[in-house]
Amino acid sequence: MRYSEINLNHKTILITGGAGFIGSNLAFYFQENYPDAHVVVLDLFRSNLTLSNGNLKSFGHFKNLLGFRGEVISGDINDKELLSTLSQNYKFDYIFHEAAISDTTVLEQDLMIQTNVNAFKDLLDIAVVHGANMIYASSGATYGDAPSPQCVGCEAPQNVYGFSKLMMDHLARQYSQKFENISIVGLRYFNVYGPREFFKNKTASMVVQFGHQLLSGKNPKLFENSDKILRDFIYIEDIIQANILAMHPKENGVFNVGTGKARSFQSMVDILQKELGTSFTCEYIPNPYVGRYQFHTEADIESTKAILGYAPRFEFEEGIAAYVPEIKRLFEQELS
Repeated sequence: MRYSEINLNHKTILITGGAGFIGSNLAFYFQENYPDAHVVVLDLFRSNLTLSNGNLKSFGHFKNLLGFRGEVISGDINDKELLSTLSQNYKFDYIFHEAAISDTTVLEQDLMIQTNVNAFKDLLDIAVVHGANMIYASSGATYGDAPSPQCVGCEAPQNVYGFSKLMMDHLARQYSQKFENISIVGLRYFNVYGPREFFKNKTASMVVQFGHQLLSGKNPKLFENSDKILRDFIYIEDIIQANILAMHPKENGVFNVGTGKARSFQSMVDILQKELGTSFTCEYIPNPYVGRYQFHTEADIESTKAILGYAPRFEFEEGIAAYVPEIKRLFEQELS
């Protein structure tokens, strides 16, 4: 489905983090809807490098781009020489900045700030020189434990990841005030799920993780009181919609991207069981994160609707139903 009437054929589009979850979905959106667009994917594809928490440094995976016919560049956004070469060799019309260290359990504060904040400034400088509109990934993690519904202006990040995204938002605001030749929009994603997230491993959504538990014949393990632990779960198609609408906004700014509705983890498992035709007994375990765990997130999306024209299309039931065939395929082809 197209989310914009603007013809993007023959435009040059840079997608950082383009072999990741959201970046790869964007790449295929442009390929399918604007086959004559020049789409350049930049990604630090995964290697055996891990961080101190044991997780991979990069989750970018070639399988997310199988079928992609655009240009693929392997590289690190922290590499200033690489960014300089990109700036000299291309003339970008739009930059979608999805690359980041997005693992909220990462302890390397220096690497988090360098990658998420400092490299973003370098990309903003490229956007200014090229006259390229910038759409970048902020995060609902900027809100920390702020009460629901979370709205722009009530940020209280509880980890360095949330802090880094908030610093990106401040940078974007400064550039918006200084440079009027481009638009700059930050999108605060809430709990995203859908195709091409599988290779995020343990940081993939619980939708795919519970789906695979059920398909393997295991009882789903939930934290106690999971009917009272609520999140704003948003299907990837609505994330793509928001990104496309942010290409030509009525005004610059930071906008929440969620459904505006909080749903429980219990409801997630119940919907999955219905869609998969299973009826396993839920096992409830103590929540070890009490005191440092969000029990309710819900995006205030009024400004997103008013300024971007955004309207979420997928209820939780519809998103999971759309996702189930891919969850089954992954189980058969990647896990079996």
